[in-house]
Amino acid sequence: MKDQRTLERIKLMHPKLIKEVEEIYDEICEALTGRAICRFTSTLRTFAEQDALFAKGRTAPGGRVTNAKAGMSMHNYGLALDIVLIRDGKDAIWDVKVDLDGDGKSDWMEIVTIFKEHGWEWGGDWKFYDAPHFQKTFGYSVRQLLALRNAKKVDANGYVLI
Repeated sequence: MKDQRTLERIKLMHPKLIKEVEEIYDEICEALTGRAICRFTSTLRTFAEQDALFAKGRTAPGGRVTNAKAGMSMHNYGLALDIVLIRDGKDAIWDVKVDLDGDGKSDWMEIVTIFKEHGWEWGGDWKFYDAPHFQKTFGYSVRQLLALRNAKKVDANGYVLI
């Protein structure tokens, strides 16, 4: 089953990734045959949204959500997304070991495998463990992307030209 919020969020990805992310999401939906669906909780984030998240646990109430200020996250360029599993249409699950379709493979790791097959990085492989996070950078660092944005090397919708 496809998640409408996810389908809407895919449209916010960098134009070079939209078709690929749609294909990845189709593969995920085919792989998860049980009680869970995959929801993309965050794709493109504006600089203002990034700064608001960075403030949490620092200058705003709540726990820390990110270590990246505006311009320093791949989300700011539409090159990253975060996921969560939704069980029975209501419960959010971040357990990377749960197997709700009973196929002997963790649902989360089935998703990880699909993204990796398409050349994406998984935040679960990083020293700073970020299991919900996936990104495809095309070889660019956030500093390089920020420099392109600052140099106004963007398309009509504000996506950096890569």
